[in-house]
Amino acid sequence: MDSNNTNFFERVYEVARQIPYGRVTSYGAIAKFLGAARSARMVGWAMNASHTMEDVPAHRVVNRKGLLTGKFHFDGTNLMQQLLENEGIKVVDNQIVDFDKYFWDPAKRD
Repeated sequence: MDSNNTNFFERVYEVARQIPYGRVTSYGAIAKFLGAARSARMVGWAMNASHTMEDVPAHRVVNRKGLLTGKFHFDGTNLMQQLLENEGIKVVDNQIVDFDKYFWDPAKRD
């Protein structure tokens, strides 16, 4: 991985660490916040590479529709869902129920 990707991944992790407990954001929202609106896929790659980092809550990053598209990168097929449900977020058929209610926009930081 080149230094540009490493730097981008670190910036992604900085944003992910700020996602409040019980909230989620999307790959695209992080990319847009970092000024790389077309790099949602790279945010996904960063999340996939973060699973050994206990301080990066990768389970709180989902796709723009609230789907748990990254769930296969967690140990056990339901770990991502379990982590979210432990924070009070309901998940049905791999999708967050009331996604808008739980969505956290890094640009607004509400």
